[in-house]
Amino acid sequence: MDTAEVRRRFLAHFEAGEGVGAHTVVPSASLLLDDPNLLFVNAGMVQFKPYFLGQETPPYSRATSIQKCIRTPDIEEVGKTTRHGTFFEMCGNFSFGDYFKEGAITLAWDLVTKSIADGGYGFDESILYPSVLEGDDEAVALWKRITGLPDDRIVRLPPKENYWSMGIPGPGGPCSEILIDRGPAFGADRDWDAGDRYLEFWNLVFMQDDISAARSKYDVDIAGPLAQTGIDTGLGLERVAYLLQGKDNMYEIDVVYPVIAKAMELTGKKYGAQYEDDVRFRVVADHIRSSMMLINDGVTPGNEGRGYVLRRLLRRAIRNVRLLGYEDPALPELMPVSRDKMGETYTDLHTEWDRISRVAFVEADA
Repeated sequence: MDTAEVRRRFLAHFEAGEGVGAHTVVPSASLLLDDPNLLFVNAGMVQFKPYFLGQETPPYSRATSIQKCIRTPDIEEVGKTTRHGTFFEMCGNFSFGDYFKEGAITLAWDLVTKSIADGGYGFDESILYPSVLEGDDEAVALWKRITGLPDDRIVRLPPKENYWSMGIPGPGGPCSEILIDRGPAFGADRDWDAGDRYLEFWNLVFMQDDISAARSKYDVDIAGPLAQTGIDTGLGLERVAYLLQGKDNMYEIDVVYPVIAKAMELTGKKYGAQYEDDVRFRVVADHIRSSMMLINDGVTPGNEGRGYVLRRLLRRAIRNVRLLGYEDPALPELMPVSRDKMGETYTDLHTEWDRISRVAFVEADA
């Protein structure tokens, strides 16, 4: 299933909203929002934060979106794991004082397990494990009733894994994740920390807490309950795409791998032959896509803040192409490949291409 179809099915499922009511489809916000606590939008709920906090009245009680996100704290891990990428898209459904835990669990399980022929993702129930926050007996009971799974298939995890906040003051709450068992080749049985064995691909956050201080995403001070409960979920588009496309990681899906294929053509190196080169290919594909999306949303290279992040991404991409053995200008060869794939969804990449390419190519020559 190509990435565009994963996206389409998600939005269609929530636009129909069977059982709870139709969700309003909200376009992705820019990667740059006026929030003093955030350099870039890093989660699907960021544009809805004022609604969860009760600062603004939402124009709808239910919404769904696929949000562009950038996260760079783990930039040095890009390419080394299946989980780290600087640019990604987060599919989400949101409830503002409407449905809560039961509705969120029902909607998620239905989309994940419904057959492909019937419009779902067709995942095999036998390899899925819902997780809950330790002590959330209500969520355990709901998962068992809605899915019919036995108690030992519901995983209880500590706050580090199953409490969510933005890591700053604001809304937060306990959550449930849907994990998929990728088999013994990826880790030991029931080793929930194995990383790639039990891969989380959808997080359902039960927004109920007003967080006054946060030392991390799970180590927080709770001022009290939110004025109204809400639902914030995040399904990783790239993760679901590589699971459904039979790939091992996000770099090999249909909207990312063409850059690797072009880089192989330029360098004469083969992806899959050597680990160090594979990491370089992945860094190139990830950083070129991220840089292009940042420039499209108005970032220009600089020595501080957002501009510095962009400059670092571009230079890391160029450096890794050179480490693969290609010394000529690479961005004019590689970025149009990413544009053509991402431009199928983000058509402004084509209309803004003259500006995007000018910014990127000038920086590459600096």
